[in-house]
Amino acid sequence: MKHITFYYDLISPYAFLAFEKLPEALIDLSYSVHYQPVVFGAMLSHHGQLGPAEIASKRAWTYRQVLWLARHQGVALQMPASHPFNSLALLRLGVACGSGGQTNRHVTETLFRHVWQGGADAGDAARLQALTAQLAPRRASDSPEVKAELRAATDAAIAAGVFGVPTMAVDGRFFWGLDALPMLRDYLTGDPWFAGPDWDQAAALPVGVQRSRRTA
Repeated sequence: MKHITFYYDLISPYAFLAFEKLPEALIDLSYSVHYQPVVFGAMLSHHGQLGPAEIASKRAWTYRQVLWLARHQGVALQMPASHPFNSLALLRLGVACGSGGQTNRHVTETLFRHVWQGGADAGDAARLQALTAQLAPRRASDSPEVKAELRAATDAAIAAGVFGVPTMAVDGRFFWGLDALPMLRDYLTGDPWFAGPDWDQAAALPVGVQRSRRTA
């Protein structure tokens, strides 16, 4: 049995779609999944990047594509009342429900659907209070322990090479994005390409030109 770590932040609609489609993509395969919440914003800051929703034209395209993908894939999805939003409270709630910084599938599903179904405000205080009562976390979500676990998980993911969400990790290999699900399935079913030279050679390709960053 293969063990998959599913890195996610609730702010990502692609992570929600990947979560919903993962069982279908890997049907008939033997595997287990560890659901690992991380802070996508911290990854962006680490790499000096803007998020898709922070670039106006990319933001519009992202939402259009996500809505089309959901319709095309038969997943119920409605955009929250506003996006992006601060997902920290929801991530910490998930961590507080479990141990070791991870969430089980039920908690992960409940959190994702809180954000991506119904079209309500994902960060609304009253909704968060109701969600907390529903999930009945073992620990206080604003406790130093919970905050430290989420921070440590994010730092560990960055150190391991995770740069975005969703990312599925298995056997030290990282599969990033909703569109990586077929590639993940090919790996798990033993496609011989993964034992060939292309995987490693792709990462060793020389850089032809380095673009300098603009300064104000």
